Amino acid sequence: MRLPTLKWTGDALELIDQTLLPGELVIERCEKVEEVHEAIRRLVVRGAPAIGVAAAYGVLLAARAAGNVSPEEVRNHVARAADYLETARPTAVNLSWAVRRMVRAAEEKGPSAQELYGRLAREAEAIADEDRHANRRMGKFGAALLRDGATVLTHCNAGALATVDYGTALGVVYAAAEEGKNISVYVDETRPLLQGARLTAWELMQAGVPATLICDDAAATVMAQGRVDCVLVGADRVAANGDVANKIGTLNLAILARHFLVPFYVAAPLSSVDFDTASGADVPVEERTYEEVTGFGGVRTAPPGVGVSNPAFDVTPARLVDAIITEAGVAKPPLGPALAALKDETDRSAV
Repeated sequence: MRLPTLKWTGDALELIDQTLLPGELVIERCEKVEEVHEAIRRLVVRGAPAIGVAAAYGVLLAARAAGNVSPEEVRNHVARAADYLETARPTAVNLSWAVRRMVRAAEEKGPSAQELYGRLAREAEAIADEDRHANRRMGKFGAALLRDGATVLTHCNAGALATVDYGTALGVVYAAAEEGKNISVYVDETRPLLQGARLTAWELMQAGVPATLICDDAAATVMAQGRVDCVLVGADRVAANGDVANKIGTLNLAILARHFLVPFYVAAPLSSVDFDTASGADVPVEERTYEEVTGFGGVRTAPPGVGVSNPAFDVTPARLVDAIITEAGVAKPPLGPALAALKDETDRSAV
């Protein structure tokens, strides 16, 4: 996909409106922090890495809106914007990780408001650049896990649309294809908002990767028939022990994969690993509006008055995960120590 998921123009953040794909390709322009918050909440932009980068630019918009004031007042605008943006969606840790980086970038004393704004602009761009590079490195590490001729089953959308570019789980598929491997993908439709059917299938077709759309209920059947070589998903947050929070339905696939002896892989940047959250039991799970379940595209499919539960994510325990692919390497069980070692190695190399 050559059109970027998000783009900073110097005075606004432009986003592909993912609620309209694949029917319409519309660019939404955000000029205020409130518009970025709404875009994240409404899923105009989605995917943990992408909403983190969008939120960083949202903080930058708040600093820009502060105008010609003292550096301390700019910092106040930045802090308020960070707190506000964190309320948009609670589960994906990249959002809070990115806005806290922006707050730290604003903390250094001394510069003028103009210099402070320049520093914040560079930090937001660095967050975006790091995502691009991390996805490419993840792709290379993950491609080594896929044999030529492999068929992957994926869930939701963890591709270019969920990141600044390339993707996490789909980045692994793209990297394997670029190496000349013949890779095909079963795409779970991903109820209730059909991110698999609407976004992943569209991305894979654009990339020329063979894709077969299945309803979520068919995953067990294709595994039972031996048609799946691995399950490959992204993550919205990984706890310190390796538990994985991802789109609702991911846990179903992990249980099925273990039953049918199919490897279950997760692709996620280290920025999605929350080392301050001990386990998946401590991850806040977003509950979304009932309308997402009772109908689709403005057409109601459920009887009025029916009770609805609509958790947007579930937690897959680390014991069901065969590997977590990061930009620093592949973590294998025991996942907690393996992830900590990758982080330590990355931190040392950055010094």
